[in-house]
Amino acid sequence: MMFQNDNYNISAKDVLTKLFEAFSYTSKDSYVFLCYLDEDLSRWSKSAIEFFDLPGEYMYKAGEIWAKHIHPDDLEAYQQSIYNIMHGISKYHSISYRARAKDGNYVLCTCRGTIITGYDNTPKYFAGTIKNHGIQSEIDSITNIKNLYSFFNETSNLSLKNYTFGLIGVNNFSDLNDIYGYTFGNKILKEFAQILIKNTSNYGTLYRMEGTKFALCSKNLSIKDFEQKFKELKEFCRKGFIVENMKINLYIGGSGLNVTTNDINPHTLYSCLKTSYYNSLHFKQGEFVIFNDTLGDEMYKSLERLNTIRDCVANDFEGFFLCYQPVIDAKNGQLKGVEALVRWKSDEYGLVPPNSFIPVLEKDSTFSELGNWILKTAMNEIKPLLVRHPDLLVNINLSYTQLEKSDFLENVYKIIKETGFPAKNLCLEITERCRLLDMDLLISSTEVLKSYGIKFALDDFGTGFSSLNVLKKVPVDIIKIDREFVKDIENSCPDQLIIDTVSHMCESLHLDLCVEGVENDHIADYLRRYPISSLQGYLYSRPIPIDEFIKKFN
Repeated sequence: MMFQNDNYNISAKDVLTKLFEAFSYTSKDSYVFLCYLDEDLSRWSKSAIEFFDLPGEYMYKAGEIWAKHIHPDDLEAYQQSIYNIMHGISKYHSISYRARAKDGNYVLCTCRGTIITGYDNTPKYFAGTIKNHGIQSEIDSITNIKNLYSFFNETSNLSLKNYTFGLIGVNNFSDLNDIYGYTFGNKILKEFAQILIKNTSNYGTLYRMEGTKFALCSKNLSIKDFEQKFKELKEFCRKGFIVENMKINLYIGGSGLNVTTNDINPHTLYSCLKTSYYNSLHFKQGEFVIFNDTLGDEMYKSLERLNTIRDCVANDFEGFFLCYQPVIDAKNGQLKGVEALVRWKSDEYGLVPPNSFIPVLEKDSTFSELGNWILKTAMNEIKPLLVRHPDLLVNINLSYTQLEKSDFLENVYKIIKETGFPAKNLCLEITERCRLLDMDLLISSTEVLKSYGIKFALDDFGTGFSSLNVLKKVPVDIIKIDREFVKDIENSCPDQLIIDTVSHMCESLHLDLCVEGVENDHIADYLRRYPISSLQGYLYSRPIPIDEFIKKFN
């Protein structure tokens, strides 16, 4: 078809080209498509053609071609949305679906489009954009500095020896969002980023990481130099700065790490920085914390080990296995439950205790995968025991970082469905460290999972500063009290008073109480004078592999 003009004829392809260029100019970070409906001729962004291996920039019947790339489970919804907009049922096409890329893998896409009518009010063009969520921009959209993905890409290509890394972040930034709103909160964050740039641009590369955290990679600053600059920045933020005529005071925390070896993975490095950063915020009143400052060579042995452990997670959880410790009914001495505990072993390092790697690894992006593996493995290994012990509870520890993941609830439900494990036999243990989470998120997550029949236990009760606050707000079923309160209970009046108070509190709240650290008959007999539901400790068994556990208790 030709479009008539006083001086010349314009082909449909020419018109598509001109309109397409206009749309492309205004559609940053998205693929553009434009279809001339009379001939069903479309033009698509070249980058989309390459990524999804489409026939060419100009395509006839592009909708049919594109439909072949959409995941079968999403195809019906996509076709219905196209039908609705083409038949005037909907004004806009807006849908998310999975599309098959050139490598055969599916990526999540969000497509938005609309119909453009001609002078006679009939549909002429279908125009829109497709956002590929499988491609990450390396520039943060709020602060306009390099982001987390850029950090990992660039540091992966560096020889990290003799580099200094620092991590700085704002404490309780959510309070500012609550007071001023998210739009103004973003302006505060942008101004904070500019302050950081001004103070660090001559010394290294600045990146915005997750949330309000910023990382600096420098070959010019020593760790002590970085600490001094952090102190100056902390004082500046404490005194406040101006954002749109308003004085803003920020309270920050920070951590640092000096690398003296090339044998370190950037992900492990970042996990170490985050571990020290959270120590700064929650235990050091925002003071600068240097990762393992006093360990010298031991620090790098630790880092090498963490690198290996992280690689093992990626390599189908090589070397990881679970041990199980029984939970015994305090009244009749029968098996009541079992706690699953993760272990890791390698030829080079031997058996590594979990407290040597979990605190750092839980800050790593791979920890969610390990957490899912623990859930699935424990359910599969314990399920045969339910034939003889239908009411047996399996207790599995959760990290607060798992609960932070947006797909956590979905993953738990999926694992239960895949394993066929009864939800009523699952108890998830949370710790006092969950105070680091947004409390509303913690409450909503527990309520959703409890609606499936899953139980919750509050572990290490009394060892932190906010156990009572968590107990007050989170709907748990079981309290687990730490061994520190029972190891000297026969002779310690304070321990006796604590156990007496906590046990009667649980009784009043209709909660079960499990006491950990029961090492001998004397402790067990003494504890039975209180209203305690269950006992756990070496008196009954150390944590043992599943085969040993089944022989001993089944």
